[in-house]
Amino acid sequence: MKYLIALAALVAVAVGAAAVVYGESDDSPGLQAIGVALVVGVIAYYGLRYARRRR
Repeated sequence: MKYLIALAALVAVAVGAAAVVYGESDDSPGLQAIGVALVVGVIAYYGLRYARRRR
């Protein structure tokens, strides 16, 4: 189960990065914002999860 969640997070980061790249080529600021929000959300989730486990 742990590997499935990590795989889903990796896919989310890849989709977010692709959205940023495609949004840049298509000149779509909304798509870029969605991609950045997706990547930042996944990184924040894992950062908070790591910080809670350290306590």
